[in-house]
Amino acid sequence: MNAFTSLPVPVQTVLLLTASNVFMTFAWYGHLKTLSHKPLLVAVLVSWGIAFFEYLLMVPANRIGHAEMSVAQLKIIQEVITLSVFVPFAFFYLREPLKLDYLWAGLCMVGAVYFIFRRG
Repeated sequence: MNAFTSLPVPVQTVLLLTASNVFMTFAWYGHLKTLSHKPLLVAVLVSWGIAFFEYLLMVPANRIGHAEMSVAQLKIIQEVITLSVFVPFAFFYLREPLKLDYLWAGLCMVGAVYFIFRRG
């Protein structure tokens, strides 16, 4: 047993989904900065290549997580991670301005987490 598999299932899931999301964000949005001058087909093929690595992490994350969580819980975790990865990416990599709307979106996500994880 290695150090990763000895971690609790939710921690393994969050770590894999976070790493997956970094690849996903670059696949979906990185081309806007780095390949905007290239033909669309080039951007699509590069994005697919990056997305391959996303799937190598996301599929195991969901399989591991589903041992203890519902699909709805996995989806909400994914969305929270997506916003958590996207905001710094947009600000630092794409040089987009920070908006207060990110905070409001994050607060909505807190509500979504509450409703999906509550007992009842």
